[in-house]
Amino acid sequence: MTGLSRQTPASFKQGGLSRIQEKNRSLILEAALGEFSRKGFSGATVERIAAEAGMSKSNLLYYFSSKEAIYEATLAHILEVWLAPLKTLDPLGDPADELAAYIRQKIELSAKFPEASRLFANEVMQGAPQILPVLETDLKRLVMEKCRVIEDWIEAGRMRPVDPVHLIFTIWATTQHYADFSVQIRALTGKDLSDPDFQRETEASVTALILNGAGLKWPAESDAGA
Repeated sequence: MTGLSRQTPASFKQGGLSRIQEKNRSLILEAALGEFSRKGFSGATVERIAAEAGMSKSNLLYYFSSKEAIYEATLAHILEVWLAPLKTLDPLGDPADELAAYIRQKIELSAKFPEASRLFANEVMQGAPQILPVLETDLKRLVMEKCRVIEDWIEAGRMRPVDPVHLIFTIWATTQHYADFSVQIRALTGKDLSDPDFQRETEASVTALILNGAGLKWPAESDAGA
């Protein structure tokens, strides 16, 4: 798994770090993601993370004081990247276009960063011991904000009445399934999201199922062109 560090939104950048320090911090987070996703928190070691990042343990500990601190930073990093697409849901946009774009971005994240999805899922299934406060505050505020966007679309008659929270949960569940259960998907279909054709097929099917269920036309089209 590579490249997640380069997806970090500006809000996650650490103030006061030099370019070299930012690069080293990103290398550590990327190495930590691979180690934690393979070994879990208890099985992961700072030594292996440092080796994978191409630096000494003492150099790594300059950036993070402990394995716990690395793990917390890795999870926070994943959450920030994973939620970035939801933040772009535009209340002034067309509901079909906005939700389709959100689904597409979520599937792209599952395709590019499956280890990140699996690590986050494992953390939550264990009771979210490291990130529960974030789930109960920042994540909850964001979800409630976007639920109000969906409610406004419903009140304006632009989509079928559905529970906004469950709509968001459904998008999360369907899109991240292709990362979290990729072994099962490959066993059943012989394919996964690394196959561009399968990724396009997945996007089209998931988008049609969710949008049609919400009373939205997909592919989005005007009545005149229907």
